[in-house]
Amino acid sequence: MALLEVRNVTLHFRGLTALADVRFSVEQGSIHAIIGPNGAGKTSMLNCVSGVYRPQRGAILLDGKDVSGLAPSARTRLGVARTFQNIALFKGMTVLDNLLIGRHVHQRTDVLMGGLYWGPGQREEIAERRRVEEVIDFLEIQHVRHQTVGTLAYGLQKRVELARALALEPKLLLLDEPMAGMNAEEKEDMARFILDVNEERGTTVLMIEHDMGVVMDLSHRITVLNFGERIADGTPDEVRAEPAVQAAYLGEPTTSAWGKA
Repeated sequence: MALLEVRNVTLHFRGLTALADVRFSVEQGSIHAIIGPNGAGKTSMLNCVSGVYRPQRGAILLDGKDVSGLAPSARTRLGVARTFQNIALFKGMTVLDNLLIGRHVHQRTDVLMGGLYWGPGQREEIAERRRVEEVIDFLEIQHVRHQTVGTLAYGLQKRVELARALALEPKLLLLDEPMAGMNAEEKEDMARFILDVNEERGTTVLMIEHDMGVVMDLSHRITVLNFGERIADGTPDEVRAEPAVQAAYLGEPTTSAWGKA
């Protein structure tokens, strides 16, 4: 059963076509990767799914509901969360405060009741902190919960951004190059956490990633874009064997870049 359906999405920026009639579906409970050379339209596609961009043609369905006309905040309330290629955290705030901000869509206490701390406001804050602490434990960042985000190493900041997205309790988690700029050890940790998010929490993941070894190891299905068009869609083995994909990446059919000898 598809959690996300992208139906013939076309996106123009004046004279430039960023996406041309792109279609694919993401199955409930899967890890689905979007790959392609630089400028292929991958982040534009993620921005269409999250609501940052509104395509000129086509439709985006979440759980069977057309969300094409909804703002990003409305899609967040429906269960869409994302991380960014360039870290988008509040660098001057602590890890804990960044995650609590991620709980904003679940808060029900209004301004008046929130001001009465000894009542609904207190109970809600305790419940929100409990959920945030669960995410902190899950991603093993207990030791930095009270540190200012801007003082953390890059790999930890990427993990905190993932934690903030998970604090939203998403149905669909959008990851834009979650391992960009990481060393081998940090990539290994992030790959493990993405698997755990999918397998233990049951979260559906739509991911952009340039590390082909990681993509082939983690993904259940892969969509390949090139110059804004879909050129392949299938399992890792199917995509690896597709001549059009090999040509787009390497200029010739070969399997040496796909994580296998």
